[in-house]
Amino acid sequence: MSTNLYIISGPAGVGKSTTSKLLVQTLEKSAYISGDAVSHFPVKGRGKPWLDKDTHDLTWKNISSLVKNLLDYGYDVVLDYVAFPEDVNRLITELAYYNVRIIYVVLMVDRQTIIRRDRLRAEEYQMKERSVILLDEFENNLDVKVDNKLYTNHFTEEQLPEIVSEIINNEKYRLK
Repeated sequence: MSTNLYIISGPAGVGKSTTSKLLVQTLEKSAYISGDAVSHFPVKGRGKPWLDKDTHDLTWKNISSLVKNLLDYGYDVVLDYVAFPEDVNRLITELAYYNVRIIYVVLMVDRQTIIRRDRLRAEEYQMKERSVILLDEFENNLDVKVDNKLYTNHFTEEQLPEIVSEIINNEKYRLK
C-alpha cells in the first residue's frame, strides 16, 4: 500500500497551517505534523532553527522519525513547516526504502499580502521582517523549482478547497 507525504512549505503568513489542516481533513487516514511544534519540543537551550544548526538538525531528525512512524502505520502525512529543498532532499533520502509518494508544495504570495497577513496575527505570533526575508529566500532560491510553487494571493479563504484539490491532484508537485 502506498502512502503520501505532503510537505506544505513557504514563508510565514502564506497559509501553510490553514491549508495543511484542511488537507489533512480531506484525506482518509491522515496525520498532521506541525514543524513549528516539533521545533519547540526542546524547552530550554533551544535556539532559533534558522540560526542554530543543532536546533535545525534536531528538528528535522524528529520530523523524520515522526514521518517514518506514521508511514509505518499506513497514514498519509501532512507536514506543515518552512522546508527548503535541502531539508526535503535529506528527508527523501531517509525515506528511500518507503513506498511513499512525496508531494512538495511551496505556498507563495506577493510582498504586500505577506505583510498584511502577518499583521493579522496576534502580536506574539507576528514574524514581521522574518516573513519578508523568507519570502525572498524562497523566491530567489534556485533549488525551489517553479513547478513546486503555488501562488495563493489571488485565492480567498472560501477557495481553500480548490487549493487542497490542486495539491492532491496536480502531479507537478510530486518529487517521488
